[in-house]
Amino acid sequence: MAEGFYKRTLPSLAIDFVSEEGKQLFAEGLQSGTMEGFFRLIPYFQTQSELTYCGLASLAMVLNALAIDPGRKWKGPWRWFDESMLDYCEPLEVIRGRGIAFDKLASLAQFAGAKVDAFHATQSSIDDFRKHVIKCSNSNDCHLISSYHRHALKQTGSGHYSPIGGYHVEKDMVLILDVARFKYPPHWIPLTHLWEGMNYVVKSTGKSRGFMLISRPHRETFEGNA
Repeated sequence: MAEGFYKRTLPSLAIDFVSEEGKQLFAEGLQSGTMEGFFRLIPYFQTQSELTYCGLASLAMVLNALAIDPGRKWKGPWRWFDESMLDYCEPLEVIRGRGIAFDKLASLAQFAGAKVDAFHATQSSIDDFRKHVIKCSNSNDCHLISSYHRHALKQTGSGHYSPIGGYHVEKDMVLILDVARFKYPPHWIPLTHLWEGMNYVVKSTGKSRGFMLISRPHRETFEGNA
């Protein structure tokens, strides 16, 4: 057998999206109206192409879900957001080596044409975070990317980014569409644990992790047919 790892087992506090319990949470969330953003995100769900590209993969996924035209070609005649194109604020070589800081990812999203409201956990509260999660989960044109430390979720690894795909009101659980799909599948996690993970301080910046709301601004888009 080849050396290395093939996925990780989710910790007990997480619920696999495709498990019977996970599907039940989805059905109940759908009924309560807090899964609207899921249907916009899921067609663009992708796996990060580098171990440090979780921020770039999350952002590319959200920008494509919002149908924001990058205004530049990806391949052939097609304009499409890809991790390799998100190099406005920092060289990809630098991001490949150490990842991307929260504030720089927010600036990158704005530079790419999105409307961004970013909050470090220390600038917000768990109640406000919950309100923002509910707002985006009820919407087709707002998505939330969370920056958290995996230890708070009892997972292996350290800092990570992933979009939130939905919310369950009664259980107070969020659906994390983990872009490290080679490691963990999409899973439900208690919002309180995610909030704890966002309160971890990043040593290189001295700031806490956090979350950002990304939406489509009211502006004209590029035109073209292919």
